[in-house]
Amino acid sequence: MRKLKPTSAGQRQTKIPSYRKVLTASKPHKPFTKGKKKISGRAASGRISVRHKGGGHKRRFREIDFTYAQHDVIGVIKSVEYDPNRSGFISLVSYQNGFRAYVLTPASLKPGDSFLVSEKARVKPGNRLPLRKIPVGVFVYNVEIHPGGGAKISRSAGNYAEVVANEAGKTSLKLPSGEVRKVSENSWASVGEVSNNEHKLRNLGKAGRSRWLGIRPTVRGSVMNPVDHPHGGGEGKQGIGLRLGPKTPWGKQALGVKTRKTKKYSNSAIVTRRKRKKRK
Repeated sequence: MRKLKPTSAGQRQTKIPSYRKVLTASKPHKPFTKGKKKISGRAASGRISVRHKGGGHKRRFREIDFTYAQHDVIGVIKSVEYDPNRSGFISLVSYQNGFRAYVLTPASLKPGDSFLVSEKARVKPGNRLPLRKIPVGVFVYNVEIHPGGGAKISRSAGNYAEVVANEAGKTSLKLPSGEVRKVSENSWASVGEVSNNEHKLRNLGKAGRSRWLGIRPTVRGSVMNPVDHPHGGGEGKQGIGLRLGPKTPWGKQALGVKTRKTKKYSNSAIVTRRKRKKRK
């Protein structure tokens, strides 16, 4: 991590990863970039569905290969690059058959290193195999939920899932949230973990840096009016005054309450639920 000199109030607490020691390219590979319209947390109807999103710096979208369709062909990492659309680093990969693509960078690989997507590949960081070929206790990332469907699990910076068991055509994975989930043993996964594990240690230092990232301010419900939030109203600073605990702006219970649907199609795949936050 790099701590900035306190030459201003905004830099006094700022801690950011040392990108110069890791990144090897300053500009993306143009054929794999395109423009993307910002929706700022709005649904198709135009109404806000996710609050506190909007603004931010203009971005170019990088097309990432999450399917890894080049099987039994060695791929060589040519560069490690920053991607404004995700927390982990990305790498431009050149395969021996001439195919090129962007992939998520494994934590221990650097330019010049190679990896292989094959059922016969060795279990080493960067290589990609079916889950049935990966021993128990190995860390994996870029995991498919359905075979051939592309990576969906453990894709953000420093994340990985642990192979817990292989039995009856299913592989049990311990996810970053603590949840243990069953996935088809024919699903593919990459060995290792995603790069930039220092991402969680960063301190933005000032409100402006959050706005550059497209994060708008969050206001406490207790300082609002009663018409705007269940916690609002009252003279001066005081408790929320609700017998059933804190509420969302729409009057639903918050903090530690289960929100998963009881009849969700994937309930049968979950062995152990993720850890719930204990209420004081």
